[in-house]
Amino acid sequence: MKVLVTGGAGFIGSHTVDALLAAGHSVRILDNLQKPVHLKGKPSWLSPEAEFVLGDVRSKADWEKCLPGMDAVFHFAAYQDYLPDFSTFFATNAVGTALLYEVAVEKGLELDRVVVASSQFVAGEGLHCCPKCNRVFGPDMRAEDRLKKGLWEHLCPDCGGQSAFVPTPETHASPPNAYALAKHSQEITALTLGKRYGIDSTALRYSIVQGPRQSFYNAYSGACRIFCLHYHFGQAPVIYEDGAQCRDFVNIEDVVRANMLCLVEPKAVGQIFNVGGGRAYTVAQFAQIVKEQMEARQGKKLPDPLIPGQYRFGDTRHAVSSIEKANKLGWEPRFAPEKSVADYAQWLCEQDAAKDILEYAVKTMKNLNVVRAVEKG
Repeated sequence: MKVLVTGGAGFIGSHTVDALLAAGHSVRILDNLQKPVHLKGKPSWLSPEAEFVLGDVRSKADWEKCLPGMDAVFHFAAYQDYLPDFSTFFATNAVGTALLYEVAVEKGLELDRVVVASSQFVAGEGLHCCPKCNRVFGPDMRAEDRLKKGLWEHLCPDCGGQSAFVPTPETHASPPNAYALAKHSQEITALTLGKRYGIDSTALRYSIVQGPRQSFYNAYSGACRIFCLHYHFGQAPVIYEDGAQCRDFVNIEDVVRANMLCLVEPKAVGQIFNVGGGRAYTVAQFAQIVKEQMEARQGKKLPDPLIPGQYRFGDTRHAVSSIEKANKLGWEPRFAPEKSVADYAQWLCEQDAAKDILEYAVKTMKNLNVVRAVEKG
């Protein structure tokens, strides 16, 4: 099979390229090597067996150059950031996806499968349950006045009591920002146009994917990356809010297996699947895993994380996906966060990581007023 991988130089894309080549497929990569993610240009880990095309998914001409002759597409190219350039999210994520189908239909291309990368962020705050009222509800974004007071949890809209999160299925969508809105649009575009024009399509909502090759220069994503970097340079990482917020973490190898399954599985057509770790961890628990793994690697005691009473504007309180639907398809995660952290730590030690990476991330979020402090008193 001839497969086009957009964003194939990136984290998830490059690992998927490796798996495709190992399975005997022919691969073409379309990537614009956007900075700061690819600060040093084309990464060294890209296989020379894959054809590389420098181009942009926002360019119809680049799609027209890369798409003909392909049997399938993994569409990973995306824009994510905290910057308020809202139109860029839609131009890259939503319009880029529309161009894929536009060119395929205009050129009469026969694609066997399109797999589009979406995000857990589409679910926003997810689902919660009030133990007193026994009511499941999808909460709105948390109010700024409560965050300033250090009040983190969602309250039941009926009784006002504290709620608990529920693993969120694919049927729920409540995108809270431009990135999530564009990703949701991407899902709808792929499944709707795919069905209308006979292009078998699948959308995958990834949880927090962990493992080697995550870009250093990303201001906000990747707890594994940012915690490991702090300990790599002998610094204590910062945990936002109170550390009790829950996430689910999925290993990159598990993600690649889900990708490869959806490339060929007929039952995946026309569907959205959560690809998550299957278990909730608090951020504090995950930070402890990182600390233990880095201590084992460095052979010395490292400082505990700091919880200074700060929060990031726009963060969800709990984000945990239900993977029941993917389980029924024949996929389940195999690896725990310990492996993801150990693999990333080993890769990190092999890289030329400069200490200014941490200063860059902190400065970027400070300039954008993303990190905010709880009001005292």
